[in-house]
Amino acid sequence: MPEAFLEAMRERLGEDFDTFLACYGQPAYRGIRFSRLKASAIHPEGVGQKIPWAKEGYELDGSSKAGLSLGHEAGMFYLQEPSAMLPASVLDVRSGENVIDLCAAPGGKTTQLADAMQGKGILIANEVVPRRAQILSRNVERMGITNCIVTSSSVEALSEKYPEAFDAVMVDAPCSGEGMFRRHPEACDEWTQTGVAGCAQRQKEILGYAAGLVRGGGRIVYATCTMNRQENEDNVDAFLESHPDFELDPFDVPGIDGSRGYYLCLPCYIHGEGQFVARFRRKGSACKPLPVSQAEKTDKNVPRLIEQTVGYCPDHIHALGSTWFSLEAVPDLRGIKVLRAGLHLGEVRKGSFVPDHAWAVSATPPPLQHVSLSEQEAYRYLLGEALPVSEGVSGYVLAAFQDMVLGFGKVTQGLMKNHYPKGLRRDLRRETLPENS
Repeated sequence: MPEAFLEAMRERLGEDFDTFLACYGQPAYRGIRFSRLKASAIHPEGVGQKIPWAKEGYELDGSSKAGLSLGHEAGMFYLQEPSAMLPASVLDVRSGENVIDLCAAPGGKTTQLADAMQGKGILIANEVVPRRAQILSRNVERMGITNCIVTSSSVEALSEKYPEAFDAVMVDAPCSGEGMFRRHPEACDEWTQTGVAGCAQRQKEILGYAAGLVRGGGRIVYATCTMNRQENEDNVDAFLESHPDFELDPFDVPGIDGSRGYYLCLPCYIHGEGQFVARFRRKGSACKPLPVSQAEKTDKNVPRLIEQTVGYCPDHIHALGSTWFSLEAVPDLRGIKVLRAGLHLGEVRKGSFVPDHAWAVSATPPPLQHVSLSEQEAYRYLLGEALPVSEGVSGYVLAAFQDMVLGFGKVTQGLMKNHYPKGLRRDLRRETLPENS
């Protein structure tokens, strides 16, 4: 590890420094968080003890290949380092709230927030880097989330668009990544003191814009996966000094002392990697409504086509380009780059409705017949193969392994044509677990 980093930690920890240093001779912690939107009795091998601060969060053995399982592809769980589960728990969102995650990729905190919201309210998940925003959108889809809008805009644009409209704001800020040194040793080579200073400045800017999004009485969680004071406590102090209408908000989370309104996770103290989290609350109670879209009414023919194809059409359907989606209340999205909005239902092509994969794997799939696949057939389905089915089945179906829906199929004359998206097809049996995953 960089000598300047070690010196700073020695000064910070005093007599505990040797204990801190010794823990880097041990494997990094891994974690798994089971979906509360998709109940499943299937647990992969290697699931360990409960993580106190995260509902449905458990430690995961380092040798577990849960990331290469059918359950992972079906969105039954999300692999997430234990400490990284803390910020969403501290934000403590409720069903029906307006919530925004400003630096959301790859999606761990977004999907954890969505679990707590249980499909009610508006969740905007933003990632300014387009490539990372695509990964975020895929994870939102895989985990079956129906009330999330994935965007790829600047925090400045969002703050101007939706002033004081959110109950809760997550700022998992880009940082120097000191908490990743054990999981990703290459991060040590990228660390510099100049980089720390640059991150701290950018974090201040993001926090400033985040403040503009919060209603009176609302809250911000500020999180980093780093351990230095400059990016953590110093930024907390600077934010409070420049925003007197905010105050630190103590939190009560099992296994964590949040009495000061912030907490630093260190791998020598808890079963997790380096992570800092602070919670602020805005004084007062003023709230501005989230601007609502003034989109035209739905083409009356579309609900009929959807119902004819899959037997059911949800309420509150809208169009995003050529894709039809369902969302109870759509914010005004003009000027905002949107990758995904609500539950993608499908497209109308040449007078026919073609359902979207997202609907099949959502928490609320359409009421279609399930085609039960064996384990080997399920692996073949993920490769895009057509599969034989029993007589008497026709039209669109849900391809499932045990109680897990993997996607759509369309049956004609005893053969199920595969509708698993080409961009997602993979051979789980031949892949290997990525190092340090």
